Amino acid sequence: MDASFSRRQLLTPSELRALTERSDAKGWAQMLGHLAAIALVGVMHAFAMGSLWVLLTGFVLGVLLNFLYAAQHELSHATVFKTRVLNEIFGRAIGFVQIFPRDYDQIMHFAHHQHTQNWEKDGELVREPYTIGTYLLWLFGVTYWRNRVFGVVRRARGIIIEPYIRAEEENKVIRESRIHLLGYGLIAAVALVVGSWAPLTFWLIPMVLTKPVHQLQNTIEHLGLSHEDDILENTRSTRTNTLFRWLCWQMPYHTAHHTFPAVPFWKLRRLNDKIEAAAGTVHRMGWIEFQIEVISKLMAKDEGQYPMNEVWVLPAAGGRTRRVAAE
Repeated sequence: MDASFSRRQLLTPSELRALTERSDAKGWAQMLGHLAAIALVGVMHAFAMGSLWVLLTGFVLGVLLNFLYAAQHELSHATVFKTRVLNEIFGRAIGFVQIFPRDYDQIMHFAHHQHTQNWEKDGELVREPYTIGTYLLWLFGVTYWRNRVFGVVRRARGIIIEPYIRAEEENKVIRESRIHLLGYGLIAAVALVVGSWAPLTFWLIPMVLTKPVHQLQNTIEHLGLSHEDDILENTRSTRTNTLFRWLCWQMPYHTAHHTFPAVPFWKLRRLNDKIEAAAGTVHRMGWIEFQIEVISKLMAKDEGQYPMNEVWVLPAAGGRTRRVAAE
């Protein structure tokens, strides 16, 4: 079952219209829930200062902050709120927190959807094939944060090297990067003047140090899959639980998201069930299961030495695919 078949024959026009309908109420519920969790843990983190509990509260706070990117992702697709301007307002605010400007991220991510797993055009794949060393640096966030920070600085200087950014998009990307740097500079200046460590304590340190947890989801979605233009072969869903699906804004149903990116996050399970009924199987693994397999494969040989159009990271039990079961 190829990607064109899955999209063309999976849903009737009326089913597609129903699944792509947005809801401000659903969007507010998820957004406010995530922000409330951050605020609550932030207060707990403040009270934990001076005790060992600060390690736990800092960890949870950092994970919640990192997974705000799932919100930014959905906001870029304009699927969180029915009121479109809300998607942009929250998307820009969260992009600032993530050190991941919205316009740049949106351009890169749309290229990823249009050219998934294409080495030269996929906005999230324009990189050298992983070695075990470069993969671990990415997994633990070292090169991730280097790319985020140096990328914003470089683009603010007017230097655009990304092949997926069109000439007519360059000015807005440059302007956006400069606005971000100005904002970060103002925060740093105010913190120095008032003698506050709050930006580091409640934002940057927790977020930077817990990036590896977020990378468990980021790395599982396509790595080790085929580079064919076939969603069912180049995209992987995640086997996880209700809490983490909430934290990830339902992105563990990643094959469903790539099949119809306009479907809001809260309807992805319904779409996933339809894909399961039509295709029977999709690629799916758990976070830790995937890391064990991909690290063992990269210890054997580099990513570029594996076949381009074959799946080389499979569940340890073997088999080509795993059935997507409702949990």
